[in-house]
Amino acid sequence: MHVWAVRNSGVMARTDDIINVAGHRLSTGAMEEVLSAHPDVAECAVIGMAEGTKGHIPLGFIVLNAGVSRDIRIIESEVVALVRECIGPVAALRTVVTIKRLPKTRSGKILRGTMQKIADKEAWAVPATMTLSFWTRSLQRSRRAG
Repeated sequence: MHVWAVRNSGVMARTDDIINVAGHRLSTGAMEEVLSAHPDVAECAVIGMAEGTKGHIPLGFIVLNAGVSRDIRIIESEVVALVRECIGPVAALRTVVTIKRLPKTRSGKILRGTMQKIADKEAWAVPATMTLSFWTRSLQRSRRAG
C-alpha cells in the first residue's frame, strides 16, 4: 500500500482541456490557472477556436472582480503578458475578452463546449442559462477586434 502526501495540487479531468496550436498540445486549464492568478480577475475560461493554419487558437474570457475601475484593455494586455511569461510564447494567447459573466449551467459549470461551438460558428442548442447573451456579444466584439 502506498500513501501519497500531496499538498497544493489539483486534479484536472476535462476532455476539452487540450488544444492543438500549430502542432503544440496546450492545456487550456493551465492558461486558465494563469488568468485566474491576476489580482483583478474573478473567474475565467479559455477555449480553443478553430483556425485554418494553426488548428486552434486560444481565446480567453475574464470576469473582473467587483469594484475594479482600471482600464479593461490594460488588464487584458497584462493577462496576455502573464500567460506569455508563465507558459511561454508557444501558448499563443493573444486575445482576451472581458465579459460580465461566464455562461454556466444551473449547477455552475462553465459551458465551454457551447462557447467553442459559438466561436467556431457551429450549430449549438440553447442551454438552460440566461448568461449566453452577454458572452455572445463579447465574442462578436472580439472577432471585430481580432
